Amino acid sequence: MRAKNLPALNMPLAPERILVRGLNWLGDAVMSTPALLRLREARPGARLVLLSPEKLGGLWQGQRCVDEVLAFSGAETLWQVSRRLRRENFGIGIALPNSLRSALELWLAGIPVRVGRAGAGRGLLLTQAIGPRPGAVEMRKRTRGEIQWLIAGAGTAETMPPSAHHVHHYLHLAAALGASAEPLAPRIDLSRGEVEEARGKFGLARIQGRPWFGLNPGAEYGPAKRWPAEGFVAAAQALQRQTNCRWAVFGGAGDRELAENIARQAGEGALSLAGKTGLRELGAALKICDLVLTNDSGPMHLAAAVGARVVAVFGSTSPELTGPVFSPRARIVRQPAPCAPCFLRQCPIDLRCLNGIRPETVVATALELIAAT
Repeated sequence: MRAKNLPALNMPLAPERILVRGLNWLGDAVMSTPALLRLREARPGARLVLLSPEKLGGLWQGQRCVDEVLAFSGAETLWQVSRRLRRENFGIGIALPNSLRSALELWLAGIPVRVGRAGAGRGLLLTQAIGPRPGAVEMRKRTRGEIQWLIAGAGTAETMPPSAHHVHHYLHLAAALGASAEPLAPRIDLSRGEVEEARGKFGLARIQGRPWFGLNPGAEYGPAKRWPAEGFVAAAQALQRQTNCRWAVFGGAGDRELAENIARQAGEGALSLAGKTGLRELGAALKICDLVLTNDSGPMHLAAAVGARVVAVFGSTSPELTGPVFSPRARIVRQPAPCAPCFLRQCPIDLRCLNGIRPETVVATALELIAAT
């Protein structure tokens, strides 16, 4: 006779519940997708729940690497978010950001197993504090003195190893839960219906066989990541003459004036979509484009992750750390400068890393990419 209060032997066990604290910025979130895919491979029976800022919640719709998204708004406090998490009864939590807050969220939620990077006062909050991985490189902002020292030829900037890329950072954390650390290309899946809906909504149908090219002239981080508008205009005009393309200019609400100004000069049929697309609509519109010309930005990462051809212009940042280097359909354009990468939002000298990039170089890179892929 079966003992009282014991479950029947054939009752299914509840799936393991894993909370993944997601990243706060679009580019970082896209770069975390290989780690989420590897975690899904390692824990196929688990329910993976992503805690995401509300502004990025739509990014994860229909992605096979997560089962559920818990979105939080900027108005919610740490305590309110943690109280919501406590009700979910997670067995494992992994914090992808390096912030103190992300570790506090897991700790206050009472999650028994809490994984994250060591440092920043997080050690006591985590049950598995993961040390730096081999080949890790910190994104340290240079001082003005350092920049002047490098320009004077008194030193050389360090070389970034291939293992420095941020994709490896997130994979290293997922490996603590048994996931493979072998890199994958970041990936965001879109349905055919989403793509066709965006094509109709934004007027991106091909007319007389003319291709659509995308142009993203903004970058939220700051001016040191933005190639001058006149460079984009010159490259857009040259490519329009050579390919008969039409340009769709992308950006956020704050980029509207810039995008409209570029669209007016980018050739016949160009249009501005800045501030008009939701996050998944942006991804669908980028996927429609035969080529995307962009600064180092969140939309750059999204374009590469949906499979678009991407020509990315880099200035103050490092493609070895955050570039679309895992995509065979992406190319980098940069101008060697002794002070780059400085990781500054604003250049304290003459922005030589971006001002030195010639439109004809960008155009040649774009045409080579189209011919190759």
